[in-house]
Amino acid sequence: MNVQCPQCRKTYSIPEERIKAYSTSVAFACPSCKGTIEIRAEKAGPQKDAAEATAVPTGNILKKRILRTVNDLPPMPQVADKARRVMADPDSSFADLAKVIETDQAIAARVLKLSNSSYYGVMGTVTSIQHASVVLGMKTLNELLTLACASSLLGSNLDGYELQTGDLWRHSLAVAGCARQLANDKHPELADDAFSAGLIHDCGKLILDKYILERKPQFDAFIQEEGKTFLDAERDILGFDHSQIAADVCEKWTIPKKLTTAIQYHHNPSMLGHNELAFLVHAADGIALMSGIGAGVDGMMYSIDRHTAEFLKLDSMQISTYMLAAAEYVEKTVGNM
Repeated sequence: MNVQCPQCRKTYSIPEERIKAYSTSVAFACPSCKGTIEIRAEKAGPQKDAAEATAVPTGNILKKRILRTVNDLPPMPQVADKARRVMADPDSSFADLAKVIETDQAIAARVLKLSNSSYYGVMGTVTSIQHASVVLGMKTLNELLTLACASSLLGSNLDGYELQTGDLWRHSLAVAGCARQLANDKHPELADDAFSAGLIHDCGKLILDKYILERKPQFDAFIQEEGKTFLDAERDILGFDHSQIAADVCEKWTIPKKLTTAIQYHHNPSMLGHNELAFLVHAADGIALMSGIGAGVDGMMYSIDRHTAEFLKLDSMQISTYMLAAAEYVEKTVGNM
């Protein structure tokens, strides 16, 4: 009979006599990918196809399959990585950064459109990327580049998370803008990193969505229990949450380690002991969720970690101010893209 590996999809021919020797089922390692292939003996026979002979993956097998799909995610445009290196070079110039951005015409067009928006105060006067770098400065131009690169990745519809088209993008913008403002007020030296980490903190949801959709009844039943969140459901049903998968995505995108760490722990920053960037992203995420911006299924159930609130010295009045500022930043940015 023919059996198919649920991980790598390779098909193998197994003598029926070997299967009949087992009263219930047999499992063996796939010679190609080392994943587990299970065959239920009572279903073995020439009339049964490969799909019936393949067990549904669970636990560690499911985790390995999900992690493999990280390679299916579109890469962050190369222009973003090149721009980071230019920015890190003290000998680089405005012209150097502009040349990098101009290598990707689609990204360059988005950057130019943002440059001419009213939000950046130079509406209709910027004629080229190099002109934008001079008028806006290298730091602001890099921010626009980051926005342009992320918008196409984060703008999709996520049915598993019950996020409509643009919801994840709006939430990501809210967290990025809020994280930067928090940093400017509390730790200015982290403002740029806080913005970048906030913008892609939920990229793991792009990977997990289809697996959650396949198990939607389980997720719906789980979160109906009192006090249970969607994050709890991820950990219970899948074995890990979207922030852990996000770390793998960030590694693929060659995101700096300090940003990756903050993203991985943005739901539980206290596990790191004392990590200022993780505190900033966590607080910004909580504030954005409390604002209802791209909250998804149960966003209003999340709260800011006590240690984070104490470290940033956040009170209810400040949180309300940041909520309004985050909403304003989202509306201005989306309206100009």
